[in-house]
Amino acid sequence: MERVPRSAPASASHRFLILGICCMSLFIVGLDATVVNIALPSIRTDLHASVAELQWTIDAYTLTLAALLMLSGSTADRLGRAKIFQLGLLLFTLGSALCSVAPNVQLLIAFRVMQAIGGSMLNPVAMGIIRNTFTDPRERAQAIGIWGAVIGLSMALGPVVGGLLVQVVDWRAIFWINIPVGLAAIALTARYVPESRAPHARALDLVGQGLVIVLLVALTYGIIDAPKAGWTSTRTIVLFTLAAIALIALVAYELRRREPLIDVRFFRSAPFSGATVIAIASFAALGGFLFLNTLYLQTARGLSPLTAGLWTLPMAGMMVVLSPVSGRLVARFGARPSLLLGGAGLLLGAVLLTSVTATTPFVHLLIAYLLFGVGVGFVNAPITNTAMSGMPAEQAGVAAAVASTSRQIGNTLGVALLGAVAVPAAAAASGTAIAGASHAGWWVVAGCGALIVLIGLATTSRWALGTADRTRTRLSDRAAAPA
Repeated sequence: MERVPRSAPASASHRFLILGICCMSLFIVGLDATVVNIALPSIRTDLHASVAELQWTIDAYTLTLAALLMLSGSTADRLGRAKIFQLGLLLFTLGSALCSVAPNVQLLIAFRVMQAIGGSMLNPVAMGIIRNTFTDPRERAQAIGIWGAVIGLSMALGPVVGGLLVQVVDWRAIFWINIPVGLAAIALTARYVPESRAPHARALDLVGQGLVIVLLVALTYGIIDAPKAGWTSTRTIVLFTLAAIALIALVAYELRRREPLIDVRFFRSAPFSGATVIAIASFAALGGFLFLNTLYLQTARGLSPLTAGLWTLPMAGMMVVLSPVSGRLVARFGARPSLLLGGAGLLLGAVLLTSVTATTPFVHLLIAYLLFGVGVGFVNAPITNTAMSGMPAEQAGVAAAVASTSRQIGNTLGVALLGAVAVPAAAAASGTAIAGASHAGWWVVAGCGALIVLIGLATTSRWALGTADRTRTRLSDRAAAPA
């Protein structure tokens, strides 16, 4: 393949080559999420991990991602997107290698944090590269649809490949598969992805970044620790109070900055606010589903890791098929159809799972998984498109980073919340107890689906679109005003 000069304008083939390279980063991040979920029972047995430590194995990763995505995005705008993208790939690949040799669950959690630091430099930076590459709105919507399909592909392959590795080799082997993909992406990025920077890089906001970290850590730790400490214990109340204080301080501080880490004025746009809440709700549903369903299939049903992985294929397959369809729907009809179909799919799929037992017919599970896949497949594309399309062009990258952060916050809270409300009810979470205990968790997921439907209706109305126009005008006028 002929090398394309880094300064050359992107042809159609070059644009889609860049999209493919960026999707490689999404692939290994998505693969890692599903692979680790399918390996949780094996990790628990081998490293003698508690349920809370299993939650932290997932949430340490997603929490770090959520906390650093905005900082990584602004750093990439300042220092160069391709450069930061390669650094993220390197850290993610190194973290994967260290996870594979972790001697205990504490170090595994620490190495997962390293993975996440690298991961925070991948997806939002890749989205910035994609937006800089695909300037036509219709073509960009299609590219985002392909981007969403890669999530489904990684989810389809992750559980199957991970289940096979866990069953035939060891859970440690699940981290090996990131290494060749990461190294290949580093080489291809260096060769084909042109460097780009923001015309005016935003100033670093270390105070805002610190408040975000305090908010997310206190909230997540409070939810995960509450079943053990008690929901009304002093420790739990202090953690939730700290999270609330950090949120209030963050809003007050960011309103006074000219270049804030998170511009809270974005939230005057109803579609943008709706996209943020929908991102949290949909990925809380997805993260909770992956965590809880893995424990159900392997613990209550006694399935092997490989067989449990195969049972996630219906959901992942629907995501692969429907994510590009959703991208085209958004490009042609706007966000409403995809949001309503997505929310309804999540709602119906979760409701079917609220009655599962250790002997529920597999056809019942199959229908639930297919509906859940419909939900996730339709809902992802309109999140990013709505978040970016309602903003001035110069603010679209920041808006996309907020959407990415919201996804990770949702994933983190989904694992924390479903683990807190469902798993403790099963005591040791062994045998068939997890099946009945999971019902409360599935009702939480159903609530997320219903919320998406309601917000999808409200934030795609004529009134909501008017708030987006007014917000875009205010932000453009503010950016044009002298400092």
